[in-house]
Amino acid sequence: MDCKVRKGNIHYEVNGEGFPLLILHAMGTDHRSMKGWLEPVFNKIEGFQRVYIDLPAHGRSTIDDSVKSTDDILGNLLDFIDDTFEEQKFSLIGASFGGYLAQGILHKRRVQVQGICLLAPALHVKERNLPERNVLEKDEELLSNLEPDIRTAFETLFIHQNEATFETFKQEIQPGRLLANRDFLASDWKANYYYMTDEPFHEVQAIPNPALLILGKQDYICGYKDHFFLLDKLPNSTMAVLDRAGHMLHVEKRELVQAIFGDWLTSSH
Repeated sequence: MDCKVRKGNIHYEVNGEGFPLLILHAMGTDHRSMKGWLEPVFNKIEGFQRVYIDLPAHGRSTIDDSVKSTDDILGNLLDFIDDTFEEQKFSLIGASFGGYLAQGILHKRRVQVQGICLLAPALHVKERNLPERNVLEKDEELLSNLEPDIRTAFETLFIHQNEATFETFKQEIQPGRLLANRDFLASDWKANYYYMTDEPFHEVQAIPNPALLILGKQDYICGYKDHFFLLDKLPNSTMAVLDRAGHMLHVEKRELVQAIFGDWLTSSH
């Protein structure tokens, strides 16, 4: 399905019935990267409607030439929310850059958001405190047979570089990489307009909405040490920092992430 928004359109897919969850994927892929790990959770948990979207400039979502900044991307998402949910409450699930956008949505639609789950989220932090890159598994034979572009992406994202994680990369992440708007993603947007004008939650001491943060201790892309302030900002929050997990923790530690998420979802909704 497609929804017309102020500066383009949002492509989305709806699964199941019940309380709505708006699901935001990471940069450079599409909604399938979230659907792969989330749908098995809902084989066991009923009562939730999953709204998977392709972020603006990703998947089958389009942007017009006036989109220059994350503020513009957020504007498109807010239009989608107003059109799709109207005044209905919903919860947010966001990974990486999608997690940054989820914080922006919570900032703008606090009354409407029931809860928020952030996986390895990017933050409104201009100098990240990152661990050193530490690859825990590396299958050299596998890597040597990959096309250069695919190998670079896989090695960048994963600290467990083996047959199993590559199979998941190939099925869930690579298809979205092929559809991403490379012109926009390679523009000066990331260097100059990545950070939202309004820092999420800057004007409030605490936000009561239930929250879940799942972080990887070996995540050298978004890190984990910068995130601890969120425990004060979101006092009704659970934070899990997973060892032997990098930025792709929902692949590398899938069963654990699913268990933590499922427990939070059923106890907070």
